[in-house]
Amino acid sequence: MRVLSSPADVAAASTDPLTRWAAQALLPGRDGAAWAHGDAVGVLAPGLNRHDRLVLAGPVDDVAVLLRTHARPGVNPLVTTGVAEELGWPVRATFGWMERTGSLDAGAGARWLAEDEWDDVEALLRKASPKSYVWPREPGPSRWAGIHADGELVSVGADAWSAPGVGFVAGVATHPDHRGRSLSTNLCSFLVDALLAEHGTCALMVEAENPAAIAVYRRLGFEYRSVTALRDAAHT
Repeated sequence: MRVLSSPADVAAASTDPLTRWAAQALLPGRDGAAWAHGDAVGVLAPGLNRHDRLVLAGPVDDVAVLLRTHARPGVNPLVTTGVAEELGWPVRATFGWMERTGSLDAGAGARWLAEDEWDDVEALLRKASPKSYVWPREPGPSRWAGIHADGELVSVGADAWSAPGVGFVAGVATHPDHRGRSLSTNLCSFLVDALLAEHGTCALMVEAENPAAIAVYRRLGFEYRSVTALRDAAHT
C-alpha cells in the first residue's frame, strides 16, 4: 500500500472521476489522505458534500483491503454499487453519480450571480428545495448561477465542491410556479458549459428516485452510474 500526497498523485493512480473529485481533500488545509493498493485508490475526504467520506474505486479485492485498513467510525465509505454488493458491507444509502466530458453549448438566460444576490438564492431554495445540500455562504459553493423572469430569480444552481480536473454541480432548483419551461435545463447547460471549460470533466450527484432530474442530466450528455454509501465502521 502506498500513500498518495496530492490530487495529481490520485489522478495518476486512478482515472475514475469519483476519486479524482474526492482528491480535493489533499489540497492544503483540507486534512485529507489517500492511498493506493493494487489497482484501487481510496481517498479520505473530510466534509466532502457535507459528509466525512472514504471514497474508493477499483477492483473489489483491492478495494476491500483499503476499506478494512482505513474504515473508521463517523466516516461513510463510498463505492460503486457493484463493488458494494460484492463486499457484503452494510449499506447506508444508494444514489446516482453522473459525469460527462467534452463541451456543451451554454443555456440561454442564465448568468453568474453577484454575492449581493445570494439572499435571493436562499429565499428561492427555501421555497423550491428546502432540503438542498448546498446553501449560500456555507462551505461548498464557490458561486451561484441564476435565471430571472420578470425581475424575479426563478432558477438557480451552484458550482460547489469542484476539484482540480472535476467540476461539480449542486443546489439546482426552480421555483414551483415556473417549472416545465426548460429553465433547469438552461440553467444546468450554463453551469456545465462553464465547468467543462474550466475542469474538463463535470459531475453531480442525484437521488436515484428522481427520474425527472436524471432525465434532464441525460439530455445534457451525462452518464449515470449507481454508487453506494456504506455504513461507517461503528455500525458494521
